[in-house]
Amino acid sequence: MANTYKRDDLTIDQQLALDGAAARLSDEFTGTFGTETIERFLHSSYDQFADRATVPNFLPLLAERFARQRLQALARIEGKDTSGTPIVLFLCVHNAGRSQMALGLFTKLAGSHAIAWSGGSEPTDQINPAAVEVMRERGIDIMGEFPKPWTTEIVQAADVVVTMGCGDACPIYPGKRYLDWELDDPAGKTVEEIRPIRDEIERRVRTLLVELDVPIA
Repeated sequence: MANTYKRDDLTIDQQLALDGAAARLSDEFTGTFGTETIERFLHSSYDQFADRATVPNFLPLLAERFARQRLQALARIEGKDTSGTPIVLFLCVHNAGRSQMALGLFTKLAGSHAIAWSGGSEPTDQINPAAVEVMRERGIDIMGEFPKPWTTEIVQAADVVVTMGCGDACPIYPGKRYLDWELDDPAGKTVEEIRPIRDEIERRVRTLLVELDVPIA
């Protein structure tokens, strides 16, 4: 696949990594999106992380993963994904604690019967280590996740948007189902202090799955 995006702000290794990501995404979305759309989403996803990445070598991987999610969302919006699988979007401020725990719990409990995404109004550069630890106690590894923003297509594609403390910064679209979960922010808290937050999130996730008629794994 020919690369239509030429950038001067990338190292040779980063450009090669993005070229490889574009090829993989092109294979994955063959018949759904063309090369120009795929590369546009990939490079705009790269730019979302470029200013706050602590490990630049990981940027192409983060961009690929985020672009894949955005393209999946666009396919749903445009009617190119007719699976009908419920999509739930969890939003908080930094996408480093509450929304990441909700994502991990929802994904484990729903299995392949529903899809969960997460995002933040002011995403930070890493997942809260204490949140990682309390989730590990539940047998869920969220270490591989990464704080990310939300985009228009991701919000529009979601069937349910769960907000957790992002206030007026949370996006509002007519006709979308919104749930506002008032939960303590785990930032700066110990593992012991975060456990009750995790348990409350799990309780609410289980309730949501029942409401969505999604079998719990």
